[in-house]
Amino acid sequence: MSYASQGAGEVFPLGQTTLRSASTSDAPHARPDIFERPRDKTRNAEVSLSALQYLFSEMVTYSQSRVAGIADLERLLSQMGYRVGQRAVALLIHRLETTANPKNPKRETRLLPVLLWIHSTFWRAVFGTQADSLERSTESGRGDEYMISTNTPLISRGISVPSEMPQLSVEAFSAGIVEAALDSFGFRARVTAHSVPTDKYPSRTTILIKLDKSVMEREASFGGP
Repeated sequence: MSYASQGAGEVFPLGQTTLRSASTSDAPHARPDIFERPRDKTRNAEVSLSALQYLFSEMVTYSQSRVAGIADLERLLSQMGYRVGQRAVALLIHRLETTANPKNPKRETRLLPVLLWIHSTFWRAVFGTQADSLERSTESGRGDEYMISTNTPLISRGISVPSEMPQLSVEAFSAGIVEAALDSFGFRARVTAHSVPTDKYPSRTTILIKLDKSVMEREASFGGP
């Protein structure tokens, strides 16, 4: 998924799909009806970028009207993202198992390979490009925290945060997606989104992953951090 506004006629990669702005028109015979496309072969599928942007803005509006504060709004967006993340993981694994040269992905039991997969393969499939960085906290007593950062988050690009809600991070939706991916591999964690703007990247966002104590104990038993 991607939520961004771009010029007419531009095409953007999205993992297994391609995003095309809504104003682009093609001959009817150029591509089959969306309902006729095979579920597992969607490399050349097209999704209206402006439609996705509108959909997410409506999700934020819907959520805002049903909560009492910023914390509740971010929690609701995270829950929505979680459901998307569950389905995204299932779809990626399904595609791996049904390709011409099927791969049977093993269930990864180590933390770092899973984080690297989320940072690269999973992020690329969901957002169109891999995240910009994956880091572990170096602060004392916070070795259970990892950070995935993106300089130009796609989901929030088309959202204007109200001036009275400066602390709001609609990227909580992305945090929910990441939390679902971790849960799918058995790595319980609390995942939150934080805005960390820089002069060069004013929309830079960090997804903070605080792993459950049981996960760190399991890693330690394997000889990990």
